[in-house]
Amino acid sequence: MIQFQDVSKHYDTHTALRKITFSVEKGEMIFITGPSGSGKSTLLKLIYLAEKPDEGNIRVAEWETNTLRDSHIPLVRRTIGVIFQDFRLLGNRDVFENVALALRIRGADERDIKAKVFDALKTVNLRHKSDSYPDTLSGGEQQRVAIARAIVSDPIIILADEPTGNVDPDTSVGIIRTFKDINAKGSTILIATHNRELFRNTGRRVLKLDFGNFAGEEPG
Repeated sequence: MIQFQDVSKHYDTHTALRKITFSVEKGEMIFITGPSGSGKSTLLKLIYLAEKPDEGNIRVAEWETNTLRDSHIPLVRRTIGVIFQDFRLLGNRDVFENVALALRIRGADERDIKAKVFDALKTVNLRHKSDSYPDTLSGGEQQRVAIARAIVSDPIIILADEPTGNVDPDTSVGIIRTFKDINAKGSTILIATHNRELFRNTGRRVLKLDFGNFAGEEPG
């Protein structure tokens, strides 16, 4: 599903990732961990094509991203849901419209939009908040809206960058439980986090980064 082979990414004099090799199978849910600045966010950006590698090869589903034409990038991104640490919700739109936005951009039928948005909100237990605006929600609720927005298009891959970084420990447990439920439906999920408590005793694979270097793998 996802393969990195000797992938490096450089920014001026700084190397964000150095000769990274790993693979993720279809339907897996794995964690990527390491301290701040270890390259976790850069690795996710390479997967959803916000960045391109300077060295090495990356495969996402059936696409070799190194040889992918720029015109095909939107097609690949339609198969990937991304959840950012800072939520990136639109304050002037209610929960329903925040989740529906990607579907509207793609020109989906209004009936289909309604069904998919309510299904996504039900998955994250926020169906009752569809008319609310982001500034009326708690941090945990905002994060769950962001998750609903990421899954509404039925992506085959979901990437989450520090998804519990702005919420309390109890809320973090609920968010990880939500990811497990989504993963059980077939999506491949990569979660980048520096919080070891999130993957402790989960039985999931944990890939470790150490300031741009691959530092091994351990069971959660």
